[in-house]
Amino acid sequence: MRSEPDRRMIGGGYVHLADSLPMGEMTVKTLEGRTAAPPHEPSATPSNDEPGRSGFSARLRSVRLPRRPRIWFEVLLIAVSYWVYSLIRNAVPEQKAKALKNADWIWSVEHHLGIAVEQSVNHAVNSVTWLIVGMNYYYATLHFIVTIGVLVWLFRYHPGRYAASRLVLFATTGVALVGYYFFPLAPPRLMNGGHFVDTVLVHHTWGSMASGDLKNMSNQYAAMPSMHIGWSTWCGLTIFALASAPWAKILGLLYPTATLIVIVSTANHFWLDAVGGLLCLTFGLLASRAWYGSFPHQLPKLVPASPPKRRSAKSSPPGV
Repeated sequence: MRSEPDRRMIGGGYVHLADSLPMGEMTVKTLEGRTAAPPHEPSATPSNDEPGRSGFSARLRSVRLPRRPRIWFEVLLIAVSYWVYSLIRNAVPEQKAKALKNADWIWSVEHHLGIAVEQSVNHAVNSVTWLIVGMNYYYATLHFIVTIGVLVWLFRYHPGRYAASRLVLFATTGVALVGYYFFPLAPPRLMNGGHFVDTVLVHHTWGSMASGDLKNMSNQYAAMPSMHIGWSTWCGLTIFALASAPWAKILGLLYPTATLIVIVSTANHFWLDAVGGLLCLTFGLLASRAWYGSFPHQLPKLVPASPPKRRSAKSSPPGV
């Protein structure tokens, strides 16, 4: 006995459901013999309702993706950035009276904290001629030589971490300009009645653009924060985190320590200027982490020369 075909009402009429097809497949035929489309099911793939926003997000992710640096771009970027930094730093109003007043305040705070020993250190080291002369040249040269050397080392051996590390340095230096503008500060050697020794003038060495014949080319009252400490600590932490040789890690930690002794011995900074430099570096580290999602040493060491291109849906083979 022939069974009745399976009929169901769809859209106001009866339809036959073909039971000869594999499970999961269904065709719908109306009584008139026409084939009707199966009921529409929502797609699991979300539609791109906001192409502009999606495109911006993709471009932003691409910019934030670590990639191999290009030598010509980096040289130009660093040169222009330092020129702009120097231009802004030296364009900040010197405000001599306010800078001297702030120096007296810093000196009194350090006395209150029991750390006002800069004058004793300055006089003690100044009594050893070969030592203080060496510190004068250290102050004038290593600030740039070591920093550039670490950048070159990162570029060559840690390209995946270079951009994030460079951002730390740039952000640290940029926020320091805020301190120079809002808190002009005379270094100890320029204090009224401070009895500090300007070691560059006394020993006739080329040691600082803030002393001698070069003093008119630099802002005399930009001691807070100390970028000698900001940059040297950046160098030291970078070497300590990424170097594999134990002796290199030790040198990395010793470098900012030695720099702290030098800036105090030459009467270019107070202890608290160094604290300001460390605060600026902290800001730089957080800025880099916010942009790249990780601290520089946590990023991959190597990256491809160019980021891989995303395959479009049109070029994908069927069934993929």
